[in-house]
Amino acid sequence: MNHDADLEVRAPMTALSTSLPDRRRLLGMAVPFIAVLGSMIVGLLLIAASGKDVPDAIEAFMDGAFGSAFAIGASINRAVALSLVGLGFILAFRANLTNVGGEGQIAVGGIAATALGLWPPIANLPLGVAAIVPLLGGTLAGAFWGGIAGVMKVRFGTNEVISTLLLGFVALLSVYWCVQSTALLRQPQTSSATLPESLAIADAVKLPGLTGNSESPLHIGLVICLLLAVATAIVLQRSTFGLRLRAIGLNELAARRAGMPGGILLVVALAMAGAFGGLAGAIMLQGEQYYLKTGFSSGYGFDGLVVGLLSRGSTVGVLAGALFFGFLRSGGISMEIMAGVPAALTLVIQGLIVIAVAGSVILVEKLQGGR
Repeated sequence: MNHDADLEVRAPMTALSTSLPDRRRLLGMAVPFIAVLGSMIVGLLLIAASGKDVPDAIEAFMDGAFGSAFAIGASINRAVALSLVGLGFILAFRANLTNVGGEGQIAVGGIAATALGLWPPIANLPLGVAAIVPLLGGTLAGAFWGGIAGVMKVRFGTNEVISTLLLGFVALLSVYWCVQSTALLRQPQTSSATLPESLAIADAVKLPGLTGNSESPLHIGLVICLLLAVATAIVLQRSTFGLRLRAIGLNELAARRAGMPGGILLVVALAMAGAFGGLAGAIMLQGEQYYLKTGFSSGYGFDGLVVGLLSRGSTVGVLAGALFFGFLRSGGISMEIMAGVPAALTLVIQGLIVIAVAGSVILVEKLQGGR
């Protein structure tokens, strides 16, 4: 076969070999969408089986998620908290650490932000410092809470999954203790009807709005979140610290023999993950809730954990997943209130979507591995 004939044979083969990865890539993009769509259809069937009107449920969902400036702003604010927990998760996961204590870290961040926000000298600080100090306090409280788990792992070999989870329960009970005791953060009891919650924080401590629209609750926490997402991506992909975390995660023994301070890195990684959770708690308190109450964290820590798991270590994946779950949560709440869909059924539908997305991620990885 001469040279020209050989080129004629190779050209179609080359075109075919380059088109197959493109097809797999397109299929990999379509699979998660199809999985989510399928799980939503199953969810609608479950709503119909429960005797509720499906069009009413869909209308309520869309209204709660996208129906007004308030709905969109509230959904994005929810996504901010989920993003911060997810960013903390992927940062610790780079060192092969699994932080499941986001719920507790949110709780201690909320406690610290409330305590500082209700302290009169803080409210009198000028130039927006009154809002910054509780944010820093919540961040440090979360870092301390995550650092405890890190020290336990390094010093005693305690599995971080167990320690962060149990510390989360301690933090949730601490919130209950704080709002039940007038010696701590409970508002003064003027009657037996006084609710077990703190006083509302001062206006100077609240986070400023972002849109200038009084109907939208969207606040500056979104800007903080986006800046931290960029910083996290740079740290993980472009910094020596990120490289060391990766080395520890891949082979801790080899990293230690190479002279890396493995114990310190593990503690710092969990402390930083906790700091993100604590900041999320402070932003939740100063951005929307304005007072501490039992159930303050509202499951955001566990939803943020799911966001981090599904992101596969990508900061863009964290932001996208958080937006999805933020709007999903808003729509689900609206379905409960406006369409009478049971709360348990809403959680089942959310669980189906999580399973579908997780399964699609595994399938996409298999498709990519087959290239």
